[in-house]
Amino acid sequence: MSKWKALAQQVINGFELSNEEALEILNSPDEEILEVLHGAYIIRHHYYGNKVKLNMIINTKSGLCPENCGYCAQSSISTAQIEKYRMIDKEEILKGAKQAHQLKVGTYCIVASGRGPSNKEVDHVVSAVKEIKEKYDLKVCACLGILKTDQAKKLKEAGVDRYNHNINTSENHHESITTTHKYQDRLNTIETIKEQGISPCSGVIVGMRESKQDVVDMAKSLRVLDTDSIPVNFLHAIVGTPLEGTNVLNPRYCLKVLCLMRFINPTKEIRISGGREVNLRSLQPLGLYAANSIFVGDYLTTAGQEGSADHKMLEDLGFEIDYGVPVNN
Repeated sequence: MSKWKALAQQVINGFELSNEEALEILNSPDEEILEVLHGAYIIRHHYYGNKVKLNMIINTKSGLCPENCGYCAQSSISTAQIEKYRMIDKEEILKGAKQAHQLKVGTYCIVASGRGPSNKEVDHVVSAVKEIKEKYDLKVCACLGILKTDQAKKLKEAGVDRYNHNINTSENHHESITTTHKYQDRLNTIETIKEQGISPCSGVIVGMRESKQDVVDMAKSLRVLDTDSIPVNFLHAIVGTPLEGTNVLNPRYCLKVLCLMRFINPTKEIRISGGREVNLRSLQPLGLYAANSIFVGDYLTTAGQEGSADHKMLEDLGFEIDYGVPVNN
């Protein structure tokens, strides 16, 4: 039995990786990548079988953000050539929900740029969510920034199932990425939504010149936060942002990051998110031996793979779309 298979069995039995063991995954030789993936797959299969959750984003408000996040084309310091607009009409949000339904997506993600939503914007989203819930059998995730308690309560009452607010990077690396809000602000929002009974979703962006220790710290922080869903983004460095030209990732390292997330957060939905096409490239299918969720369609300001190609990828892997709950909880 390989050490990675043995470690996977230990994790299923409740073992938590040490810092050294976690770093060993990221530092493992490329020739061991299939063995590491096999270990991650044993854990993934135990909790999720061969099922894959599908998610789709709609960018309801683009640009015009006062924050200075170095990775983001929508930030106040970005000169990226993107479309900028205020919150779109409810009819457009409903149109996106219809498309999500047609693509057999389980979770429809309503995303808006900005530090946090105004009460008017929350009411607009609430109105759309109520109608979506009446028309389609979709889970709805909102991602609107830093949230107040009363706003979170309104979203919960409207039927919002999940709220996304990524930690993005480690606490140690946070100020290298943004200084207009604190790492603790992000943790506070996650706790606020948990208090209202909304499923917490929080993830990371890998490839922003962080250290491997930072990546381990991210994974362990998400374990402590006990988020239900973990989107793993790989930096797609956009021209006009401070991280323009950053190219520190390769497909094999990206796979190791996904394996790390699975070993440290064994029971959680781990989603291959933004940047998978440009960073995993031809190795995209292998990522699903560790992760159990993907986005279909486009992202916020970058294009994704065609939805039909994603469905074909799942078919080729012998995986099936998951609308339900884990195999073992």
